[in-house]
Amino acid sequence: MDKRILKQLSESFGDAFYILDSAQFKKNYAELKWEFANIYPNFNIAYSYKTNYTPKLCKIVNDFGGYAEVVSDMEAKIALKSGVDPYRIIWNGPYKNFKSAEYLLALGVTLNIDSAAETKFIDKLAKENPDKTYNLGIRCNFDIGDGVVSRFGFDIDSAEFKDALALFDKHKNLYFKGLQCHFATRRLETWRPRAEKMLALIDALKIKPDRMDLGGGLFGKMADSLKAQFDGYIPSYKEYAKEAATLFAERYKDENDKPELIIEPGSALVGDCMKFVSKVVNIKNVRGKDIATLLGSIYNINPTLNKKNPPIEIVAMGGKQKDYLDLDFGGFTCIESDYVYRHFNGKLAVGDFAVFGNAGSYSIVLKPPFILPNFPVIELTDNGAKVIKCGETFDDLFKTFVF
Repeated sequence: MDKRILKQLSESFGDAFYILDSAQFKKNYAELKWEFANIYPNFNIAYSYKTNYTPKLCKIVNDFGGYAEVVSDMEAKIALKSGVDPYRIIWNGPYKNFKSAEYLLALGVTLNIDSAAETKFIDKLAKENPDKTYNLGIRCNFDIGDGVVSRFGFDIDSAEFKDALALFDKHKNLYFKGLQCHFATRRLETWRPRAEKMLALIDALKIKPDRMDLGGGLFGKMADSLKAQFDGYIPSYKEYAKEAATLFAERYKDENDKPELIIEPGSALVGDCMKFVSKVVNIKNVRGKDIATLLGSIYNINPTLNKKNPPIEIVAMGGKQKDYLDLDFGGFTCIESDYVYRHFNGKLAVGDFAVFGNAGSYSIVLKPPFILPNFPVIELTDNGAKVIKCGETFDDLFKTFVF
């Protein structure tokens, strides 16, 4: 980022906007896939749409031969509109609209059963439509030593899990695609247990599914300044692959018919592929505390509110800068806790641009329509700036309300 580029962009798109780097996304995707496939070749990625469902990214995954991992019928529609074959859509999540599920299953989408209510729905659907074949998997839940009781999937020791498995013996029009698990923790030491227990489970059940899906929960690439704010170690793609894929390679080394190993990364692929740029609107001192206000908020960058400072770069725009110690960047909202960055030390002036890195994960999908509409997403190309998502307008937000 430099003064000239930001001046041109602000004249066209306003004083706050996201910048997408799809080339970095492609690089991350290719590297992550290579690390796993190098150990266990029958491997693929199912990209987590909920993390950032920008259609350009979804299309890249599809072009690379990956799966769309969705958790709602809305996200399934994004995949379909992005050109994804229904057979390459995996539907997870604790809630599924059954009317939409019936339609999507008929198209060929794979639905991973998550609860007894879904088991009952599938049982009824299969019975009423014996001439149709449905692709299904089952979400599994077990202890991986992370100290968290996950709410996703079936306890593998429960009667409900056995009832879900029994569906495939009961109905010949149900095709068993495989097993899936998901644990939110990103710690490296939790990946071997999830792989071990999934392999132990299929051995106990005496089955060889088409696919084994280990879910998401991986750290991605980030600046050293952000890494330093985490309590634990930030692993590489290669280290995750070694922990999980090695077990599958060992288990199936003497077999030709190997199940497909799938993981469902989101942040690990897209976290460092987007920046958020915001102009400094004003700088004031309140009872000895320096505070700069941005046209942007914590909800634009970090809507999960984890209190970590994102990587920051200040681009001077010509105003008279001053040296600051322990300055905080506040957002435009009227929420007292809306701070984008704390304890900044450096030069700053009103009119400068603050460029925040690692803004690709959950930012545009989780940002609420609070106080101001969201800002545009653009990408810099050899031919100039390309609009990836238009800035939201009043009409975009309020056409569903009745005035």
